[in-house]
Amino acid sequence: MCVFCGSNSGYRQVFSDAATELGDELAKRRIDLVYGGGSVGLMGLISQKVYDGGCHVLGVIPRALMPLEISGQTVGEVRIVSDMHERKAAMAREADAFIALPGGYGTMEELLEMITWLQLGIHKKPVGLLNVDGYYNCLLALFDNGVEEGFIKPRARDIFVSAPTAIELLEKMEQYTPSHQQVAPQKAGIWSNSMYVVLEDLLKHCEMVPQSSDLSGLSRLFMRTWASVTKVVAHVIVMVELVGLVYHEQCGKVEVAIASPHGARFLLVPNELI
Repeated sequence: MCVFCGSNSGYRQVFSDAATELGDELAKRRIDLVYGGGSVGLMGLISQKVYDGGCHVLGVIPRALMPLEISGQTVGEVRIVSDMHERKAAMAREADAFIALPGGYGTMEELLEMITWLQLGIHKKPVGLLNVDGYYNCLLALFDNGVEEGFIKPRARDIFVSAPTAIELLEKMEQYTPSHQQVAPQKAGIWSNSMYVVLEDLLKHCEMVPQSSDLSGLSRLFMRTWASVTKVVAHVIVMVELVGLVYHEQCGKVEVAIASPHGARFLLVPNELI
């Protein structure tokens, strides 16, 4: 279970209690934890509870945030990454489901990205919102307003679940089947967990930056992203969001459509660039 939560504890005890309760429930169910790697705030509370309960804890943290989010000893396995994009990609890849506890901008951004990926069919993993003492009521109301104003499809509004307590939320998530097939665009392509494996292969084996004249019309942003595909999984994910990707599960090929003025198209497969 990937849990997004704050590096602060909030002003009220109810938030710390909720993090502790969720940690206890995960341990009781023998569910391992993936989280942001901090030892302070709600992150520190839930990671300690899950670890004390005998389950595996994986913390993923950018090097730059270590002085801010780690105080004293950490628990479990700590994976240090280069930036926030790589952190989110690693957490998404390692987890089978996602829960958001109360938190600030970062927590909400992580939650919304996982909901968006679910809507697009990028993953099929349950997403849950732990709405402690109504903390997320305003966010849920914003989603409802998005439906009323025509920016969120009614069926997309219910692709994640929410509950006020850890027990209720976990029970809902155990019974829930994501409805992304009814929500994702028809031309979104075929996505699966194995997509991440293929993307990692691309990182390891695409050692060259294309110099084709067909790339002359690409933006500087895309060229920088392309140049970094040998380094960071998240950058590849950003790249495919920018230009479009279809993963063909049966043959294991990744087809990337590059939006150059010439309509250039490359077929990317592990170990080769055609």
